[in-house]
Amino acid sequence: MSDQIKFIVDNLNKEPFRKNYNLITFDSLEPMQLLQILNDVLAEIDPKQVVDIREEMPEHTAKRMLSLLGILKYKPPGNATDMSTFRQGLVIGSKPVIYPVLHWLLQRTNELKKRAYLARFLIKLEVPSEFLQDETVADTNKQYEELMEAFKTLHKECEQLKTSGFSTAEIRRDISAMEDEKDQLIKRVERLKKRVETVQNHQRMLKIARQLRVEKEREEFLAQQKQEQKNQLFHAVQRLQRVQNQLKSMRHAAADAKPESLMKRLEEEIKFNSYMVTEKFPKELESKKKELHFLQKVVSEPAMGHSDLLELESNINEINTQINQLIEKKMMRNEPIEGKLSLYRQQASIISRKKEGKAEELQEAKEKLASLEREVSVKTNQTREFDGTEVLKGDEVS
Repeated sequence: MSDQIKFIVDNLNKEPFRKNYNLITFDSLEPMQLLQILNDVLAEIDPKQVVDIREEMPEHTAKRMLSLLGILKYKPPGNATDMSTFRQGLVIGSKPVIYPVLHWLLQRTNELKKRAYLARFLIKLEVPSEFLQDETVADTNKQYEELMEAFKTLHKECEQLKTSGFSTAEIRRDISAMEDEKDQLIKRVERLKKRVETVQNHQRMLKIARQLRVEKEREEFLAQQKQEQKNQLFHAVQRLQRVQNQLKSMRHAAADAKPESLMKRLEEEIKFNSYMVTEKFPKELESKKKELHFLQKVVSEPAMGHSDLLELESNINEINTQINQLIEKKMMRNEPIEGKLSLYRQQASIISRKKEGKAEELQEAKEKLASLEREVSVKTNQTREFDGTEVLKGDEVS
């Protein structure tokens, strides 16, 4: 406790507080004075907390401080886990409650300033669903959410710029160098103007030079336009080839296929599509939804400091230990029925994975077949352009 008080006193005597306390004078403070010091520290973190607590109801003071401490993710120590006790200690200015809070706040003031600043813009205001039925309220809420996302993006860019290594001194030097270069270019242009003025018919030559520049720019524009039209033509030819291939395959299937083979092919296609729709796609969709929910949860969380990461890592290690203990207990029981069930589950999992693998292989084979058909069509068209005749495939020769 003495180290804790010494740390608090040392930090309160520094900027921006400059309280000029020692251990004896600080420990002899009245509860109201101690609460005012806590409020001053909170006001340094969040300027909205600047309040003279003598002019505020104790319940309002405790509620305001608890709200900000919750935003800052403060957790009471072991001797104040009961929230009612902690709240009562805030109301009466109890030293065992106030000292740990001051120690925690003064340890990470800069980090908490950033967290409080972000909380002002990233803690979402929940609007009841019945109010969202109003079109005006719904539009306003949508704009509010869009502005929140824009703030996240801008804040991230700002942080990246702060850590990118650019400094105002370097930017000023670059601006000064560019201004010097600009002055040199102006002087050079003036010298060239004076030199040109001595040439006969210089006005006519300048006019011709301007026309030449305009025509070159127009030539570049027309070349770009020509390239765009070539690309559009290429894509149109590809679309035409795909449609022709589909038409040819449909005609070939209609000419050669029997009703039985058509029915069998349709049944296989239906089974494959049913599997994709009822099993594979729902699993992938559920996986993507879980991943999206997790990412949204991570984005909505305020920035985590080093202490938060250490606490999270400790919780993960504790949960992993509990999982290992449960696995050991389960292995020690060694129930035969559970063993058979696990064997069946394992076999079912293997079969399911094989089924998914074959479905993916079939999908890849279909895509490869379509790609090869497009390539054959392109080669056929190229050959036709060379000699004016179409190369017959093996089945067409026979």
